[in-house]
Amino acid sequence: MAKKNSKKIRKIKKNRSWISIIILILIYSLIGFLLFIFACMMISVFVQNKANSEYDSVRYLAHLYERSVKEGKQEDVYSQLTDSGRAFLIRDTDGNVIYQQGTATLGDQKYKLATDMFVENGDDIDIGLNYSDDMYLYEDSQDDYIDVEDGTIEPDFRALFDIITMSSVGKIEIDDNVSEEEKARIVKESINEAEKSTRGIMGDNTRSTLRLPFWVSVSVNEGKEEFIAKSYINFAMQDFAVFTIFLAAVGILGTVLFITMIINIIINIVSQRRVVKLLFTDMVTNGHNKTWFLYRGEQYLRKWKTARNNYAVVNLVFMKYRTYCMCHSVEQGQILLKKVYAVLGKELDKKEMLAHEMDSNYALLLKYDDIDRLKMRVQSIILQLEKVDLEHAFSFQAGVAPVGIAKNESGKIIRRKDFDLEVIYNNACTARETMSSSDESGVAFFDDKLVEDQRWEDTVTERQRFALEHEEFIVYYQPKYDPGTDKLRGAEALIRWQNEDMGFVPPGRFIPIFEKNGFITEIDHYMLEHVAKDQKAWLDKGYKCVPVSVNISRAHFIESDLAEQIRDIVDKAGTPHEYIELELTESAFFDDKNALITTIKKLKEYGFTVSMDDFGSGYSSLNSLKDMPLDVLKLDAEFFRGKAEGDRGEIVITEAIKLAKSLNMRTVAEGVEVKEQVDFLAKQGCDMIQGYYYAKPMPKDDYVERMKAE
Repeated sequence: MAKKNSKKIRKIKKNRSWISIIILILIYSLIGFLLFIFACMMISVFVQNKANSEYDSVRYLAHLYERSVKEGKQEDVYSQLTDSGRAFLIRDTDGNVIYQQGTATLGDQKYKLATDMFVENGDDIDIGLNYSDDMYLYEDSQDDYIDVEDGTIEPDFRALFDIITMSSVGKIEIDDNVSEEEKARIVKESINEAEKSTRGIMGDNTRSTLRLPFWVSVSVNEGKEEFIAKSYINFAMQDFAVFTIFLAAVGILGTVLFITMIINIIINIVSQRRVVKLLFTDMVTNGHNKTWFLYRGEQYLRKWKTARNNYAVVNLVFMKYRTYCMCHSVEQGQILLKKVYAVLGKELDKKEMLAHEMDSNYALLLKYDDIDRLKMRVQSIILQLEKVDLEHAFSFQAGVAPVGIAKNESGKIIRRKDFDLEVIYNNACTARETMSSSDESGVAFFDDKLVEDQRWEDTVTERQRFALEHEEFIVYYQPKYDPGTDKLRGAEALIRWQNEDMGFVPPGRFIPIFEKNGFITEIDHYMLEHVAKDQKAWLDKGYKCVPVSVNISRAHFIESDLAEQIRDIVDKAGTPHEYIELELTESAFFDDKNALITTIKKLKEYGFTVSMDDFGSGYSSLNSLKDMPLDVLKLDAEFFRGKAEGDRGEIVITEAIKLAKSLNMRTVAEGVEVKEQVDFLAKQGCDMIQGYYYAKPMPKDDYVERMKAE
């Protein structure tokens, strides 16, 4: 298959769903990363706020301690700080502990946030970003918060300090003369009121909380000492609920997006497969088409597993399919094509291929071991197809192009990696076309002779233009004689090709190729021009010239100005029109009859003689004579290939000559080779004989000698 077509098919078949999957992964990775960053930022802000609240509380205690030291009440403040229930210690810049309450579990590593903080038990806790094993869940009814003027702190120490430090806060005034028992009672009542106030605002919030411990350090006494107190960041259940709702919302949104993209990918894959299936499906049979056959077949034959097997490519043609459609209908014809496809499918095994190609053509890939068995199998398939409809007689022709096992120079089997199935299929079509002249069933194999014929056709086509421009085509003349007097009455111009490389090429080797590729029209002009020039030159020399006939191909008659073209070419040479005769082959009369009659009438008006060549080779000659105003009738050489007399052919020839005379036409007999034929034709009144009995086609100089002899 052509590389361009293969690339186009591969481009269509190429599945790009992996691109969507990669994009999906990248998008979700990005979403996950952004979600993680956003969550961390929220946690950081949340923890930072709670940490700042704790920092305010510790700073308040530090301020209380610092003021008591300045007032000389240092011993009293230790008792007050101890009643707060918070672990703390006071040490100097050298690390010496001045006072300590509770167990000092702070670590050595120091972090900077809103203020200096120590990490509990030495764990690596970066506030809001990291977690450690020093976190625990617990049941505690005193984990709620109450609002006071200077921040939010735990009631187990903030309300207590509001009472004890009445001079700094100013909420409760207690006289110094009050006894210690009275002070304790007032403090206890204040704590109870604070707890009630808290429950009134937040509810009876007895639930699990996550508590993150850390130590807060505050410089006091002009930086000579550090006040370090243990603090906690408490996460209540409503905090976790907010995060859970947020994450759930993002998760749901992401899941919807993910499912949408997955559905889109699936739809794209399904659509792509449908396009490929449509590309490879034949619309008539609903089976495989030629595109599938060439693409899949080429891939299959290039594989290692097929390298050791022989295969054959078959072009099978349903003959007269169009005639069947004309007599019945196109719809009935398509139904018949489906039946043929079904029969072929049953005759093939799984390792073989079948496809329907336009109209009545089928492409097959068959596996075989022996050429003779392959031929028998193809013939057997044709026999089965001929019975596809018992009410009609069908015929099928098959062209077969074998695909042998590929081997290298050492005889080792190799893979067919440069294999082109389209070329092989064209070879099979070429083999089938060798039977195109017949409608009967048959099988033809593509062989070396067909290869050589194709090469020769390519060579001729490549060189035809150069040959014309350099006048490699030579005009030969074959004389026509009167059988009664043996006098020269006319001649026919015939073409030959003399090439330096190819040598002398007979017309049968290139004329059919010119007719096929359309170059024959230029050859007709070439011959007419050279004959007209020769006739003019011979007349000028005083030779006794006779009319010379020049063949005009049927391909010319699609030109409405053909008669004018012929007239102008002859006039350019200066030759009188009566010395030029124009021969039309009988097959030309099967074309546009009206256009042909018009052209013939014009040529006769211009003074040219017009003849019908090869009369008797077709089936409509008599009907053509009825309408065509012709001057000469040339009897086909096939009339004289049988017995000379006592044959049915003599009757036909006799009556044809009589018919021509009745229509005021002269007769010329072609292909006459023996004297008995000459005598018979002379007796019947034939006007001229052209054949080997008198002369073969000859070069111009030899023909001139014949004229001189006359």
